[in-house]
Amino acid sequence: MALRCVYTDLDGTLLGKGGSLFRDAEGRFSRAQSRALEALDRAGVELVVKSGRREAQVMEDSRLMGQSAYIYEAGCAIVIDGERTYLTGEMVTDEQGTVYEKIVAAGVPDLLTGAFPERLEYHEPWHVGRELSHLFRGKVDVAEANALLVENGHQGLRFLDNGAIARTMRGIDVAHAYHLVPAGASKANAVAFHMRARGYEAEQCIAIGDSAEDLEVADVVGRFFVPANGPARDPGIREAIAGRPNVTVTEGAMGDGFYEAVVGTLAGS
Repeated sequence: MALRCVYTDLDGTLLGKGGSLFRDAEGRFSRAQSRALEALDRAGVELVVKSGRREAQVMEDSRLMGQSAYIYEAGCAIVIDGERTYLTGEMVTDEQGTVYEKIVAAGVPDLLTGAFPERLEYHEPWHVGRELSHLFRGKVDVAEANALLVENGHQGLRFLDNGAIARTMRGIDVAHAYHLVPAGASKANAVAFHMRARGYEAEQCIAIGDSAEDLEVADVVGRFFVPANGPARDPGIREAIAGRPNVTVTEGAMGDGFYEAVVGTLAGS
């Protein structure tokens, strides 16, 4: 069945070092990503960004690549041809405040950072300007954090791992980006929503990403690709791949891995 859509993460996947579309994992100039985007365009295949970034960033990146659909704040919302849909369930922005503000009012960020001193902090400056989720960095046990939320009556929220980051933290070997989102929000749910809206079958779609949260998208698409930098920086990714027959780790890292996944799929490999 012909490929119709590619869902891709930005940082650590489509983008190279420093978040650049024209740099590889080592920071050298590269046209690999742009060549892959050109190949998709020529084949009539849609590209959809699925990112933990706030909307302003994702919207601009999608616009620069000529794409009309994107997923932002780790699946909390999706925009398709200018129409926005929130995927946050019962927790919504209203006259009482944004979802972000309601989470602050409930004291959840303080609960988490207090439970993991020197291991969890806001991922500044990218934690500002958000409406639907909170963004942290550090190194914590996700299951422990989610258990803490349940114990304190916050079952309507979920703490997720969005992958290793380049930003360093004292006392932590490899820091990760973490999102605090409404329980029903996920990249996988947002991808499934887009597939239904477009009428795509799983076998017509692939996805690419370097984090545990991205990997959940493998459950709703035909094939999933993890760029080599994912398991290289986070051994937990390799463990999470076990038992998922439709997941492939690329030889290339970041944008080179994206190119490998796209061109290989278009070629029928």
